[in-house]
Amino acid sequence: MPSEEKVQKVAALTERIKGANALLLAEYRGLNVHDATELRRSLSDQARFAVVKNTLMQRAAGEAGIEELEVLFDGPTAVAFVQGDVVATAKRVVEAGKRFPALVLKGGYMEGRVLSAAEAQALATLESREVMLSRIAGILKAEMSRAAFMFQALQSRFLGVLEAYKEKLPGEAPAEVSVEAEPAAEPEASAEEPQAEEPKVEETSEAEASAESEEE
Repeated sequence: MPSEEKVQKVAALTERIKGANALLLAEYRGLNVHDATELRRSLSDQARFAVVKNTLMQRAAGEAGIEELEVLFDGPTAVAFVQGDVVATAKRVVEAGKRFPALVLKGGYMEGRVLSAAEAQALATLESREVMLSRIAGILKAEMSRAAFMFQALQSRFLGVLEAYKEKLPGEAPAEVSVEAEPAAEPEASAEEPQAEEPKVEETSEAEASAESEEE
């Protein structure tokens, strides 16, 4: 039955595993205390570097639900519990390995999968998060500048088209000549309106005319 101390160590390792963004496992055979302390300090802003016992780490990995890490616990093992940039941490471990040949990456765990030694080494060749963000910011800035330039070019072209169209328009129309309006035609009499009666001419008979002449 494990002692209370081992139980507490396993619990602490389990919490570190669950709280880490990634794990980088390295073999440190021959790495002295001074070198390990220096490496720990160089990684302090991105990861927590610790030398662990394989049996305790295996139990902690099992309790964290990643039993597949067991294949990496062969020989003396040091673990970088990454809390910051995984790529930056991998770069520093690889750089430290150049100074301390005893330190060799042998694998890792990231985004739900176990990394082989080659895959862990490949992380060090990638661009760090800061560099990638800087590149993205540069691309966005360039695209915004390009969009602004295209907008100005389109605006200038549109104004040029308007000016050209304005030049093609005819000049001002000549002053209008005033024409006297013809009198409006009198409206025709409506059939319903009564017509003026013609004056009646009294007719005289021949007898009355001859009588008037005899009286004279």
